[in-house]
Amino acid sequence: MSTMQDYQSSLDDPNSRKFETFSYLPEMDQARIRKQVEYIVAKGWNPAIEHSEPENAFDHYWYMWKLPMFGETDVDTILAEAEACHKAHPDNHVRLVGYDNYAQSKGAEMVVFRGKPV
Repeated sequence: MSTMQDYQSSLDDPNSRKFETFSYLPEMDQARIRKQVEYIVAKGWNPAIEHSEPENAFDHYWYMWKLPMFGETDVDTILAEAEACHKAHPDNHVRLVGYDNYAQSKGAEMVVFRGKPV
């Protein structure tokens, strides 16, 4: 039986913090992020962009970047909004959310840009 790996993460070390499942994997490049957006669109989920200061990512609600993109199916438009949010808030974490209308919950959520640690 293999041993479970312990991911060292602490509030004292901002570089070690994990936010969601994808945080435990190698950082996604643009092609992999695009695949995730394609998956969100294929599932019929509504994409939304959120951002937060790294020091507040655990304790506060994330800020909504504009309104959710209800019914948006153009992957390039969704990626452009994530990039625009990152350019407007370069020190913040930016995450992509896929809202599942049927389940009325988040179907997907991932940080696509990491802000600078405090």
